[in-house]
Amino acid sequence: MPTKKPKPIVEYRNYYLPSSFPVLLLSGDNWKISDVRSEHLHFHNCLEVGICHTDSGTLEFCSAMTIPFSAGDVTCIPRNIPHTTYSARYTKSRWSYLFFDPRLLFRDMLPPDFNYSMIYDDIHKYLIPAGSSRRIALLAEAAVEELSAMNPDHMLVRSYLFVLYMEIIRFQNPKTQNMQPEIPPPPEKFPYLSRNSLNITPALDFIEDNYMNKFPVDLLAELCHMSPTHFRRNFQSAMHMAPLTYLNTIRIMNACNLLRNTNHTILTISEMTGFSTLSNFNRHFNQMMKVSPKEYRHQTLKGRKPGEIPSIIEYAGWLEPDEAPYPGKQEKAPERI
Repeated sequence: MPTKKPKPIVEYRNYYLPSSFPVLLLSGDNWKISDVRSEHLHFHNCLEVGICHTDSGTLEFCSAMTIPFSAGDVTCIPRNIPHTTYSARYTKSRWSYLFFDPRLLFRDMLPPDFNYSMIYDDIHKYLIPAGSSRRIALLAEAAVEELSAMNPDHMLVRSYLFVLYMEIIRFQNPKTQNMQPEIPPPPEKFPYLSRNSLNITPALDFIEDNYMNKFPVDLLAELCHMSPTHFRRNFQSAMHMAPLTYLNTIRIMNACNLLRNTNHTILTISEMTGFSTLSNFNRHFNQMMKVSPKEYRHQTLKGRKPGEIPSIIEYAGWLEPDEAPYPGKQEKAPERI
């Protein structure tokens, strides 16, 4: 009897983007990608734009689908798309990465019904080859350069990223008019969906966009066209936690953001992040953060100058490349994004 091929391990990497400026830059000479192919795919909770500065290599997605990259290419990978990156043999390609949430960053610049959905049906649209769009490369590099400055101008960065985002959408599908309500196309319109995306992607997207609302877990199963039991099994396999645990984790992380970056009361923050009661919020916060919301706010604000707001706060994503094959100790990280 033939041995059943094991399913690839998929890692979830959460980058905690503050509501005040939901952008993260990972760049520098240490961001060189190994030529060793990882056994693990991973996906993010936000949009990833990458700039390949040197050498070449491969982007790999589910079902071993691959596309080659080379110096000068720009990648644009939507949230919740499993992938990995590795360089050509005997090389280490150097990259800069921009992580941002268009829904937060551009919410007052676009109509409420703007379609933020990126194209999921063809992995080749996740890579903009060098020379195919001079504007995209220039805008991405301008955003990286400004964010790398001693005192970056966030308004200027936001402008760069807004135009970059719109240029990428137009590049991916010149015929698409994104000034339409966000209505998901039927599954048959996505020939690559079952291979290229996690089967729980609709649930992850819904949670990230609606964590502040109350909804039954069975609704998430319906969005993924699964029975509740099958959905919970698939979710646990992909995320290594139950759906409700993941939902509460997202809520607590957003609560941490609000505690650090706003003057809202703890009661108001508990309501804004979807908790039914203050006691329920306090209990979940203590379980995850090991301190009370009040103590967390006190600790994080201690020593900050009056009126100072951090541009980047804690997140659970990988901040430095490393040759470790799997995230064990937090001080080391896989050498791939």
